[in-house]
Amino acid sequence: MTATVLLFSCGTDKTQWSVLSPSENLKFTVKQTETKTLVYQVSMLKNGEEKMVIADSPLGLQRGDASFTGNLKFTGMEAPGNIAETFALPTGKQKVISYKASEMTLNFENETGQKIQVIARASDDGVAFRYRFPETDSNLFSIENELTGFAVAGEGKTWIQPYDKVTTYSPGYERYYENGIPIGTQAPGEEGWCFPALFETGNGWLLITEAALDSTWFGAHLQPAAPGGLYTIRMPEKEEAKNTCTQIPHSVLPWSSPWRVIQVADNLAGIVESDLVVSLNPASQIQDESWIKPGRASWSWWSDWPSPKNYQSLVKFVDMAAEMGWEYSLVDANWDLMTGGNVEQLTKYAASKNVGILMWYNSGGPHNEVTERPRDIMSDPVKRKEEFQKLASWGVKGVKVDFFQSDKPAIIKQYFDILKDAADNKVMVNFHGCTLPRGWNRTWPNLVSMEAVRGAESYAFDENYPEMAKWHNTILPYTRNVVGSMDYTPVTFSNQRYPHITTFGHELALSVVFESGIQHYASDCNSYLTLPDAPKNFLKTVPAAWDESILLDGYPGKNCVMARKSGDTWYIGGINGTGEKQAWEIDLSRLPQKDWAAILITDGATEKEFSSLDISVKTGEKLKVEVLSYGGFVAALK
Repeated sequence: MTATVLLFSCGTDKTQWSVLSPSENLKFTVKQTETKTLVYQVSMLKNGEEKMVIADSPLGLQRGDASFTGNLKFTGMEAPGNIAETFALPTGKQKVISYKASEMTLNFENETGQKIQVIARASDDGVAFRYRFPETDSNLFSIENELTGFAVAGEGKTWIQPYDKVTTYSPGYERYYENGIPIGTQAPGEEGWCFPALFETGNGWLLITEAALDSTWFGAHLQPAAPGGLYTIRMPEKEEAKNTCTQIPHSVLPWSSPWRVIQVADNLAGIVESDLVVSLNPASQIQDESWIKPGRASWSWWSDWPSPKNYQSLVKFVDMAAEMGWEYSLVDANWDLMTGGNVEQLTKYAASKNVGILMWYNSGGPHNEVTERPRDIMSDPVKRKEEFQKLASWGVKGVKVDFFQSDKPAIIKQYFDILKDAADNKVMVNFHGCTLPRGWNRTWPNLVSMEAVRGAESYAFDENYPEMAKWHNTILPYTRNVVGSMDYTPVTFSNQRYPHITTFGHELALSVVFESGIQHYASDCNSYLTLPDAPKNFLKTVPAAWDESILLDGYPGKNCVMARKSGDTWYIGGINGTGEKQAWEIDLSRLPQKDWAAILITDGATEKEFSSLDISVKTGEKLKVEVLSYGGFVAALK
């Protein structure tokens, strides 16, 4: 592979530079205007035609000591390079990832001779760019503002989530996605919009987000106004983390920003199946990953809030996990108040049943005032290290750390500190009340899932959730779940405070449609143990780790049909987000062309019944499925 970089003009008087993806289907261009500001654009190339998907969009940073927003002098380009990496992950939409990209690095100086680089990569599934200050200086520098924008070219629709207002429990990326609103719509609140944002225009599909955020930068979101479709970077809200830390990042030099990422495809499958976000992150820091084991978990809290304080209640969920063949059981908040036994005893009991225990923690510290226990351990370096050593000695397999509520740099650092200390003790991590995935699970593969979604626990808190979930669920596979594992806590057949509108078939399908390195099944024990044989056996065998994932059909807000491969079996899950019954004929041509024997489980006569049958699907045939309104199905093809 040879990197293709296109130059315009001569010498250091060049004013335009482009890099092409390996297959030359995407082009990323940086231009210098007459006022020496920098803009970029992104185009799709197909059949000799160039279609712009991102129009001229601003670049630039305002550092505390210097401006890099205008009057920049081009000083040269480093030799263009090729990126070619293959790596494996224990969790995610596919096991082995091959990443290829072409990269160019442009060097500029401001009026006082201080240096900045714009590094751009183009791969076949999207483009990414970042800033870098290449000089070496041990003084601390700050970023006061980032000018980066994304001018979505043309009219169309967006599926985008408002950023949270600051409350005791937020921000946490737990709002509803807007369902196909016009591009450029003003956000409902002054806090703006979230990543990832999905766009459909006449020229294709885009998903805009960020990757490789580290503890020297802030987690970004988007300003509320997007005039003409120009979305621009917004720093964390000043009120986040109870004003205990600043949203302004500080670092010595050299210093790199996160990658600004634009996934590009002419169809939704190209967006959903992309692993661009995780590919842009540094390689794994864990040499021996054999202890990182994805799986399924029972979870008592959703159906029985006091249960973490009662040993016998937790034993029932351990026993249920053992009967279902699930690998884990999660012990949630306030377990340190447990009566009738303790966590160490529970862990030993679970181990005798071949079930691993996962433990909940409040992220604690001065940044939140949530009282759930235990707290003030994960925020204290000494206590945290001691706690992980203790958990490892007990045989605890993972932790769920909750209530971060900020994207400020100090809070981002806390995530990384937890991941490292957990890895040192071979403990897996699931973050809740947390920021958005940025691909950290490549560097720290013990990060098995993150929340950052309005999930099934909302059946307990939000009277509007049942009405919203029926179509909200069909947006998540194209948005939130694209960028990383998503702990929605799905497959709830029992009801919480506000009852479901989705069918049992829809709920069962979420075990395949949604990807999470540990899939926490949230219903009560009776809901799973009394299932008919077919859905019960399906939940016993459906894995949480996948060799490959393929979007077979769907459209955000309407439906989604996902196929995921494990070993020699393809699992298919489909959900209907419309109020009409559907008779689907699903094209399987992207799966290996062979004859399949399959178990098909779909909606029964009512929303709380199943219909199951053994079928065969011959090479070239379509999978025919009927589902109810807000219904769904699963199939296992061997």
